[in-house]
Amino acid sequence: MKRFTVAAVILALLATPTLAQGRRGGGGGDTKTEQKPKVDEKAYKAALDRIPEPKEKYDPWGVTKPAADPAKKPK
Repeated sequence: MKRFTVAAVILALLATPTLAQGRRGGGGGDTKTEQKPKVDEKAYKAALDRIPEPKEKYDPWGVTKPAADPAKKPK
């Protein structure tokens, strides 16, 4: 009888975390009823047009590479 009680307690303790992953009462977290904000395409395109164009192309590895002199060619 003592083994049965210990086994029942262990099973109850193992099942407790799974209850936390179950569905909540009260309807919290239902994605179908949530309203997403509408994207204003006109404002989005206007914001993209305000971004200035860079004068020269950005090279992320430019700092790591030595400056190449096109006048000198290796023999």
